[in-house]
Amino acid sequence: MSTAQRVFHGKFGRVALLDMDRPLVTHSHHECHVLVKASGADTFFNVNGRQVPLTDRCAVLVNAWQPHYYDYQPGAEQTQILALYIEPAWLAEAQQSLALSAHPGFFSQPCIELNSKNRAMADQLIAEACSVGLVPRERIEFLLFDFLIELIEDYSQWKHLRRLGAQVRQGFRDARIRRSCDYLQNHLDDPDCLTNAAQAAGLSRAHFFTLFRQDTGMTPTLMVNDARMRRAFLWLERERNGTLGQLAENLGFSEQGHFTRFFRQHIGASPSQYRRVVDSYRASDRE
Repeated sequence: MSTAQRVFHGKFGRVALLDMDRPLVTHSHHECHVLVKASGADTFFNVNGRQVPLTDRCAVLVNAWQPHYYDYQPGAEQTQILALYIEPAWLAEAQQSLALSAHPGFFSQPCIELNSKNRAMADQLIAEACSVGLVPRERIEFLLFDFLIELIEDYSQWKHLRRLGAQVRQGFRDARIRRSCDYLQNHLDDPDCLTNAAQAAGLSRAHFFTLFRQDTGMTPTLMVNDARMRRAFLWLERERNGTLGQLAENLGFSEQGHFTRFFRQHIGASPSQYRRVVDSYRASDRE
C-alpha cells in the first residue's frame, strides 16, 4: 500500500516523501512539479500522454496544469519518490520573472538527466526528509530553493519566455467559462457541481466541456479535482477540530469512503495516513 513518509508544507508549496506501489489517476495542478527517485525500483510517469522514466539519474518535470499520472507497472517493486509541488508566488518573491514557473511552457521537457551536482542536492533534501525528529522548515526551504534554481537554470525556458514578454495567463477568454469556474470554486460541496456550473454559464454539460477545453486546454474535471485536493491539503495541515467525514461532505462527497478513495488515487496515501505524517511533523516543530 502506498504511504506518505514525510510531508512539509510552507509558502514554497509541498515537499513529500512517498512510498509508491500503486498507480495514480490522471490529474493536474496549478504548481510546477518535480519528481526525483529516492530509492527502490526504477519506474515511470506519464506526462501529457508521454511515458517518461524515473530513475536514479532521470527526474521528471511537470508544468503547471499539465495532465500526468504515476504509470506504475504491475508487479514492480516499491519506489520511494521525492515529490516537489512548487508555488509560483514563492519563486517570484526571489525574482519576479520566476512567476513564469506557472507558465505551461516553463519546463521544455518532461524528463531530464540529473548531473552529479543536481543529484547530490536532491539527496540532501531526501536525507532531511528521512531524518528523525525536528527538521526546521527554514532548512527545507533553503535546500529546496537551491535545488530548484539549479534545475531552472539548466532545464527551464524562463529566460526565453521573459525575452518574449510571456505572461502567466490570468482568467478566461470566454466570460461563460469564467462564470462556470466561479461557481466551481465556490461550490465544491455540491456533489453535482460540474452540471450546475454548466447551468450557471447557460450551457449544456457537453457544450460546457467543449468550451472549457478550448479555453483552458484541460477538462473541468481536472480543475475541480485540483481545487478539492488543494482544499483537502489545507484542511489536513491546519484543521484540528473537524472530522474527515466533515471534510468529505464539504468537498461534495456523499460518503467519507468516496473521498478517501479519491484522495488516495491522487496522492497515493489515505487522508488519515497523510494527516498523521503532517501531525508528526507539526508536533516535532512545536518541541
